[in-house]
Amino acid sequence: MEALIYFVLPVVLLVLGLPVFVVLLLTGMVGIGTSDNLPLQSLHTVVFGALDNFPLLAVPLFILAGDIMGQGGLAKRLIAWVMSIVGGVRGSLALTAIMSAELFGAMSGSAVGCIAAIGRILFPALRDGGYSRSFSGGLIAATGAIDVMIPPSIPMIIFGVVGQQSVPALFLAGILPGILLGILAAVYVMIYAKVQMVPLTSRLRWVNVWHSTLDASWSVGALVLILGGIYGGVFTPTEAAGVAVIYAVLVSRYVYREMTWAQIWDTTTNSIYLCAQVLIIVAAAGLYSWLVTTSGFPQKLVLFIQDLQLAQWQFLLLFNVLLLVVGSFLEPPAAILILTPLFLPIASAFGMNPIHFGVIMISNLAIGMFCPPFGLNLFATHALFKVPLPVLYRGVMPFLGLYLCALMLITYIPWLSLGPLALLR
Repeated sequence: MEALIYFVLPVVLLVLGLPVFVVLLLTGMVGIGTSDNLPLQSLHTVVFGALDNFPLLAVPLFILAGDIMGQGGLAKRLIAWVMSIVGGVRGSLALTAIMSAELFGAMSGSAVGCIAAIGRILFPALRDGGYSRSFSGGLIAATGAIDVMIPPSIPMIIFGVVGQQSVPALFLAGILPGILLGILAAVYVMIYAKVQMVPLTSRLRWVNVWHSTLDASWSVGALVLILGGIYGGVFTPTEAAGVAVIYAVLVSRYVYREMTWAQIWDTTTNSIYLCAQVLIIVAAAGLYSWLVTTSGFPQKLVLFIQDLQLAQWQFLLLFNVLLLVVGSFLEPPAAILILTPLFLPIASAFGMNPIHFGVIMISNLAIGMFCPPFGLNLFATHALFKVPLPVLYRGVMPFLGLYLCALMLITYIPWLSLGPLALLR
């Protein structure tokens, strides 16, 4: 009966096309209705209690900071700075997209925000620079996934809240996996550019590097402020998100002067809609997680999987396949909120470090964001740049293969996630 409620019912409701938060609320209400000792009055307490969490405040703040940085000139100058450094290398435009995603990820943590901020500048440049429509769209969609891994990552914050793990530790554990994704993508685009004989861009000139560095100094300052503040112990990730918003507003309004107060207000109201979409799922998932935990179903699931006598590597392989499928249908926050209460106890039973498990989960969901046919990054790229979905599917397949190779390394080499934590200690 519990398996029908907590597994089968949500799948059926999702297939019927109901919004994720409605699926979770209905599942929670059915769970309460079929239980003998859970009063219906507990529903509103649990739903509102799921939002009463200080670290969760970082999510809307980082979303807002990323939107202002994208509109206020910080992202544009960051891209110009990277381009001046890699100029003259065959494939420099594609490399700029990857490196800019790594850097912008350290400021926002939103994959769709990264696609919008970087893609609006680089997609036309890629097309004019001799890259095909398929490759350009696939590159932008795939680099957006890097943003999920590089701290400060919104999915990592949500996993830390749900799994009761240290958010700064998760941030630190995501650095090497995020860099690994970028390196593999960079190797591929350089080979692609050489094979396709993509035209060279202007050569590296130290004068240009110097001027672009000066112009982008405030953009780079955002990276230093956010990450330096967190790991220097100056403020928590939530406080860092608030500081990032203030910094973005001041730089966009008074330093770069690319936004008026009216534009800042418009950007803020647009961000509110996205924040509301995320937080309403968090509230509904709080009810679902509470019911799953109080029912004792995770413990029964642990015993069932232990009876299968799977080795740890076999469990992780099955878990990866499941998450890749889920990630291509659900956004990372929703998938984390639903699956963490179910699978974190199983990972603990196999003796896994919960931080490593969280990185594996987020890596899968990041890849799922551009996994055909329903990955969120694919639809965002299609909507922004009018690339037909079949063309986009062809463009992301090489990146999907590379990222899956990286996923295997992240999964079976725990040091990639836990090594920086050990060195810090």
